[in-house]
Amino acid sequence: MFQAQFVVEQDENGIFAGEGFDALLVLSPSLDAVSLDEVRLLAGHAASIDKRVGKTTTLLLAPGLAGGRLIYAPIGSSYGDYDDVRSVTQAARSAIAMARDAGATRPLLAVFGRDDKVEAILAAALGCGQELWISLEAREQGAAPCSIETIGLYGADESLATLASALETGRNLARDLCGTEPERMSAPAFADYCVKAFAGTDIHTRVIEGRDELERDYPLLSAVGRASFAVARHQPRVVKLEYVGEGEIERTFLFAGKGVVYDTGGADLKIGGAMAGMSRDKGGAAAVAGLMKTLSLLKPKGIRVIAELGLVRNSIGSEAFVTDEIIPSHAGVRVRIGNTDAEGRLVLADLLSHLRQKAVAAVNPELFSVATLTGHVVRAYGGYPAAVANSVAHQRGVAALIASLGDSVGEPFEVSRLRREDFDKIKDVSGASDILSSNNAPSSVTARGHQYPAAFLIRASGLEAHGIGSSTPLPYVHLDIAGSATEGDPLYGKPTASPLAVMCHYITK
Repeated sequence: MFQAQFVVEQDENGIFAGEGFDALLVLSPSLDAVSLDEVRLLAGHAASIDKRVGKTTTLLLAPGLAGGRLIYAPIGSSYGDYDDVRSVTQAARSAIAMARDAGATRPLLAVFGRDDKVEAILAAALGCGQELWISLEAREQGAAPCSIETIGLYGADESLATLASALETGRNLARDLCGTEPERMSAPAFADYCVKAFAGTDIHTRVIEGRDELERDYPLLSAVGRASFAVARHQPRVVKLEYVGEGEIERTFLFAGKGVVYDTGGADLKIGGAMAGMSRDKGGAAAVAGLMKTLSLLKPKGIRVIAELGLVRNSIGSEAFVTDEIIPSHAGVRVRIGNTDAEGRLVLADLLSHLRQKAVAAVNPELFSVATLTGHVVRAYGGYPAAVANSVAHQRGVAALIASLGDSVGEPFEVSRLRREDFDKIKDVSGASDILSSNNAPSSVTARGHQYPAAFLIRASGLEAHGIGSSTPLPYVHLDIAGSATEGDPLYGKPTASPLAVMCHYITK
């Protein structure tokens, strides 16, 4: 795994042999856009005898240049006005994979022909990190370490290299937590991994593991984990993290992360192969943990960030909770269970209730939930996550700003609106409870299947009392990342750490 060491090279010296780099990776829309004469001339000569040069990623013998290797990766696009910075990311991944396979250890990465120079360099750097990550299981089984030790960023400044290194360090943690199989990364193991990751940092860490405390303070979460309490290695945990920057606090950000380390569906058992990949249902908690790791390195001033990660295994067994049970949330809202496979919103509701209590007394608070929550968001938006804002956050344009920032860092979002019909969906017609957690059909075939869970979260957590007209309005945005938490294969594809980069930009802007 690449250990996120990015360094700055601001002049042309680094492109030459003997300057410390052993491969030159050039990304540009065309050879004409490359401002380095040596590179443009060499690649141009190669293109005269090999039509692939300039059209596909190619490795050229380059005497006199870094390591004698020139890798040219075209930033190709057929999307025109609809393209985004991910074209740079794709070119960077192709180039760094070729450099790795060629045996390079210290490549220099250069991006040309982009008006968005800073964003493009960062996107290229993060693309390299994504490509080079090796799973925790493979590393612990003795897989050969990544040969790439350091990546130079041509034309970048120190602040950009520091940002790229901090983001990639956090993304490495998030990928480890999200992508690791359910026994190695059970709830207790996830919590232990976090404790070790934050040891010696500015992140205050506390783990709640006692059953009495969990059942008292996180009743919905404990219901989800009820069948797992009998197995010590599967018992639930709540991890509380807090970062307080130097100086006067001007803004407070509060995050709830869904960490369902394995989801069998519970009593509403997943069948027909639908259980495969459910060890990735902890991507929200993983991304939030990774974000906190990044903050511990960047040390932004004037902000306070509080996070709660709900770690639980939704097991099947004689102790499993079942549909039709009525369980009070931490906020005192009586919830009728509509489907035990809609467990993530139960976990988040209790976390959000605790965060709500802290937000009321905080300076300029904003709340977020991050979760691989629904199949519907994948059905609606494919690989894009959705941001669903409450009335206060919608009025302030929070989701729209997140989407704009997401475009700049290669983590694009779709903005979904919360409507009154979403609140109709959670009515309990029996009158025996305050709200219904879900219907009993898969979200992917339910109209507004990723929007109405936000309505549930607002009511079950007590956030409903903090709308626009209240004395303490609280902006809240639900981020459903079910489509973006992994790439390629939705079951076993490489974790992405989404939406770590965009949220880091949002809270440090």
